[in-house]
Order: sequence, then structure tokens, then C-alpha cells
Amino acid sequence: RAQYLDRVLKLREAIPGIGLSTDIIVGFPGETEEQFEDTMSLVNEVRYDSAFTFIYSPMTGTRAAEMPDMLKEEIATERIKRLIALQEELQKDTLQRFVGKEEEILVEGLSRRSDKAVSGKGKHAVSITVDGSEEDIGKILKCRITGLKNNTLTGERISEMRY
Repeated sequence: RAQYLDRVLKLREAIPGIGLSTDIIVGFPGETEEQFEDTMSLVNEVRYDSAFTFIYSPMTGTRAAEMPDMLKEEIATERIKRLIALQEELQKDTLQRFVGKEEEILVEGLSRRSDKAVSGKGKHAVSITVDGSEEDIGKILKCRITGLKNNTLTGERISEMRY
């Protein structure tokens, strides 16, 4: 843990504003409440920009699938709900720092919610939605971040970048 946190600190010193993401599996066989609380504490300390969270599920043929002390589904479900709630709270605070700033985004596709908007990612790997059309896919747009929703940002287009 100490070595990991030291690396996170060095990354943040070397690249201010760097975005960090992680994958977390909850409910691995034998996971104790104390171990889960250690994970929650680490997530709170690191403050990831995003986290992909999963409940452990046994895969046939793996050593873990044969391990004793499989957690009850209700315990794993309760834990992942707590982890997701913490991450959502932290992520909201993290995303708030982008509001009012300018960002260049690579447009990846149309928005899922509107055919008059496009979605892309900037250098922090956070999805940003701005007004646009199918013609913008593959282009780099400069935008100003105007707000946030759950785990994405919204913005207004400033210009198309020419390289």
C-alpha cells in the first residue's frame, strides 16, 4: 500500500492534474470486512477519476474458483454498493474541477442521449458531450466545460482543431 501510494504521489507531482483509473473486484473468496474497508480507505485516499468495479465471479478451471470461503452474494452485493457510492461521491468532486476549463476532445461518436450532440474524451480520459453531428466523429474539438452529469462532463464547442 505504501509503495503504491508513493507511486501515485510521484505521478501527481510529475504530471499535475493526471487522471487515474482503476479496476476493483469485490468479494474475492475469503475477503474479510477489514480487507474491504482497506480497499475503501485506499479509494478514498487516491481519489480515482474513475473506477470499474465488479463482484468476483468464479471462472471454471481457475484456482480461485476452487478456493474455500466464497462470499455470500448478499455480502458482495452490499459491499459493491458501498464502493460504488463512495466512488460516485469522489468522482463528482473530481469532475467538478474541470468546470469552466477548456479541453480538446477527440470525438468518438454520437451522444447516447441526443442525435444533436457528440461525445469524446480529452487528455484526462473523461467523456465530454458537446453539440455536434456525425460529421464531427474523428475530429478534435476545443470546448469549454460547462457542467457535469453522473460520470461525464458537458461542454460547449469553441472550435475545431486543425493539425
